[in-house]
Amino acid sequence: MVETQTQDETQETQGEVIVRVDNLSKVFRDFWGRPKARAVNGVSFEVRAGEVFGLLGPNGSGKSTTIKMMLGLLNPTKGFIDMFGQSPRDVKTKERIGYLPEESYLYKYLNSTETLDFFGGLFALDPKEKAIRSKQLLDMVGLTATKTRTVGEFSKGMQRRIGLAQALINDPDLVILDEPTSGLDPVGCREIKDLILNLKARGKTVILSSHLLADVEDVCDRAVIYYGGKIQQYGTLEELLTERDTIRFTLPALSEEAQQEVMNTIAKHVPKDQVRVENPTQNLESFFLNVVENAIAKDEDTSGSTAGNEVAEFLRADDPVPTQAETMLERLAEKEAAKPAATQDVPKPEEPKVDTAKLDSLAGGEAAKQPAKPKPAEPNKSQSLDEADDKLSGLLGGD
Repeated sequence: MVETQTQDETQETQGEVIVRVDNLSKVFRDFWGRPKARAVNGVSFEVRAGEVFGLLGPNGSGKSTTIKMMLGLLNPTKGFIDMFGQSPRDVKTKERIGYLPEESYLYKYLNSTETLDFFGGLFALDPKEKAIRSKQLLDMVGLTATKTRTVGEFSKGMQRRIGLAQALINDPDLVILDEPTSGLDPVGCREIKDLILNLKARGKTVILSSHLLADVEDVCDRAVIYYGGKIQQYGTLEELLTERDTIRFTLPALSEEAQQEVMNTIAKHVPKDQVRVENPTQNLESFFLNVVENAIAKDEDTSGSTAGNEVAEFLRADDPVPTQAETMLERLAEKEAAKPAATQDVPKPEEPKVDTAKLDSLAGGEAAKQPAKPKPAEPNKSQSLDEADDKLSGLLGGD
C-alpha cells in the first residue's frame, strides 16, 4: 500500500497523463473472420506530458500496431485509448500530433521543399510561416543542399530525415517516432537523439518506438518492453537497468603494487573469482562521432546529407540541450585556447647573428674597392643575411 501511494505521488509530480492505454488488444483475422494473429494482448500504460516514453521490443512484438491504434489508423479489438482526453480519431487531437512512420510513405516525385509545403498545407499553416518552418527544418535535418532533388532519388537515410521534418512541420505537442534511426548513419542517429532531448526541454512529449537498445537508453525517461504482444517490463530506465546486487568502483590507473594492495583488501570480503579488473573502453558510437568531428573540423566535403545542424528555431527550447555540433565547437574552442598556454614557457630559439666586421676584414681589399652602400635607417635581419651571403660568395670565387 505504501508503494502504491508513492507511485501515485510520483505520477502527479511528473505531469498530466496525455496518453492512456487500458487493457488494449488487437487480433488480426483472415478472410473468414477467424483469428490469425494476436498482435497486442492486454496492454496498459500511461504517457505523461513532457517525458520521452520508449516502446521497446524485438521486431513483430506489437509496437507499431499499438502506435497505429493510438493514431486511430486501426480499431482495437478490446480496450480503449485516450489521447489528450479525446478519442484518437478526433480531428482536433490529430492536429496536436506529429508522426514518423516506420516506413517513409512520401510522394517520390516531389522534392524536399514541395514535400514540406504539402504537409504544411494539411495543417492549414500560414504560407509565410510554412516557408520559414520548411527552411529551418531542411537546415536541421541536413537536406538544404539537396532540396531540389526528388524524394524518389533519396537513400533510405535521407528519406528518414525528410520524414522527420514533415512530422515536425505543425509544431506538435506529441511526437510519435516509429524506428526513427532506421537507415541513418551514426551521426544522424546522434542528431535524432539530440533533437528528442531538445523537444523534451521545450515541453514536448515524445513516444519513441525502437528495437535498438541504445536509442531508448540515451533519451527515454520511462519505457515498456514488449514481447509476444504483451508488456514484460514497465518503469523508469533507472528502475529497469540498475543491478542492485553489484557495485562498480571507477579509479585512476594504479601501479601493480597499489592494485595488489586493493585486491588484498577486497579479498577479505569477496572471493577473488568474483572480482574483475579491466580498463574501461568507450563505445563505438562515441569513437565514430569523434572521427567525424575531426573530419568536419578539417572542412572535408561531402555530397550527402550534412551533419552538425542546429534544431529548427521554432522547435528550440528557451534553455536547449547542447547539440552535437555545439559540443564539438566547444571542444575545438577549448583546444585553441589551450595552445598559447602550452607554448608560453617554451624559449624561442635565437636568430643567428652576423658579425659583419669579421667578414669585412676577411674580404680585405675586395670589400674596400666596392662602393659603400647607404645603410638603411632600420636594417632588418633578412637584409643582413643577404649581405653576408654576398661577401662569402666573393671570398669563395662565386659569381
